[in-house]
Amino acid sequence: MQLTATLPHRHRRDRHDGRSRTRNAVLQTLARAKRSGGPEDHALYSCHCGYAFKAEVTTSVGCPHCGTSQAW
Repeated sequence: MQLTATLPHRHRRDRHDGRSRTRNAVLQTLARAKRSGGPEDHALYSCHCGYAFKAEVTTSVGCPHCGTSQAW
């Protein structure tokens, strides 16, 4: 004896609803990041004088202790 069950009929829209929910979640995350001011771009630098400091990420940063440029 073979038992069978009828599978529910799936509409094509169901497949796209998952994508739109995922897209909405991504858009909500991006909007939340924008409202919070975005990421903070700071890095930890160490100077040859032995001083370690945090500063904004740029192509060159001056050491606040000795004034030497820290080029990346």
